[in-house]
Amino acid sequence: MRRYPAYDPPEYVAWSPDPALVAAFAETPRRDAARAALVDGLGESDLLALYAGLLRARLQDVTLKRWVRTGVISKAWLGTGEEACTVGPVHALDRSRDIVAPMIRNAGACAEMGMPIADGLRTYLAAADAPSGGRDLHAGALAHHVLQPVSHVGDMVPVVAGIALANRLRGSDAVALTWVGDGSTKAGVSHEGFNFAAVQRVPAIFIVQNNQVALGTRLAQHHLPESFDELPAAYGMWGACFDGNNVLDAWAATRLAVERCRRGEGPAMLIATTFRMGGHATHDEREARETLPAEWFAEWGRKDPIGLYEEHLKARGIAASRLEAVEADVAAQVQQAETEALASRERAVPQPASALEGVYAGGPAPQR
Repeated sequence: MRRYPAYDPPEYVAWSPDPALVAAFAETPRRDAARAALVDGLGESDLLALYAGLLRARLQDVTLKRWVRTGVISKAWLGTGEEACTVGPVHALDRSRDIVAPMIRNAGACAEMGMPIADGLRTYLAAADAPSGGRDLHAGALAHHVLQPVSHVGDMVPVVAGIALANRLRGSDAVALTWVGDGSTKAGVSHEGFNFAAVQRVPAIFIVQNNQVALGTRLAQHHLPESFDELPAAYGMWGACFDGNNVLDAWAATRLAVERCRRGEGPAMLIATTFRMGGHATHDEREARETLPAEWFAEWGRKDPIGLYEEHLKARGIAASRLEAVEADVAAQVQQAETEALASRERAVPQPASALEGVYAGGPAPQR
């Protein structure tokens, strides 16, 4: 894909494929026979749909970062380098009935669930015609089966457990899925949600997205085990691990988890290993570079999930010109969405009275 020197992590700007990593990319999902069978069943249209999803997520991030640099918005939370953790799992769902609750770093899930790209951008601009009505920069829309996240990390775990329970009680085999960061596993509310989901055997999928850092706290500073591999067993929950930079491995692992949930076999916890290529948000990128070793950025930079997937697709016989056409189409989608969102900022300003709409409180107003 095209690289953007002003906005991409520096490791991506001069990216070139490492033959060993390209070979490992193809081999990773084949280490499990069930995943290999699923991946072998993907047609060219499926493979290109995953590619388009990765590009959409990356180009939305590029747009947001450009907006920050040019003063359109003050900061943005990006998922650059972690796109496969979002796009693969969403494509493994039945997007006509399953529900997702993304973290803000998984905002790419919104478009993959069918929400217009412009709506996600409008949300950042606090436009009145954004799904949130201009109230919040967390993107989502129930009409597209996307729950808006909240800033309190981990809080969506019990919410998703509750939605999954409701699905089961209604006799539906629809699945609810959410992501939780490595740091969020330390929140009590996450523990409560995991435990409830496991005990009630609800059709929920929890993806622990281990990107090696919780805000500015390195993994080794908040998590004693070297990995999260044993976490599912601690709750009596079925679990599996996948390469968070490999969209095919992410897709196949999630598809197997979805099938288990639909069969009534209880929840699943998937452990994704990836890396945050920037700061917690755009405001602390320098601090992030000082917090984590430069060698880590260099190593994970070689594992760009889009670059490796492109090379894999070429190896499978898909012409570079076909990939370029997909990228051109996605880039046009994002550009058009940006135009629409910026127009909304000018014409759809939230009215003060709308601040009270949809707000609920109990009891009478306090007497003064």
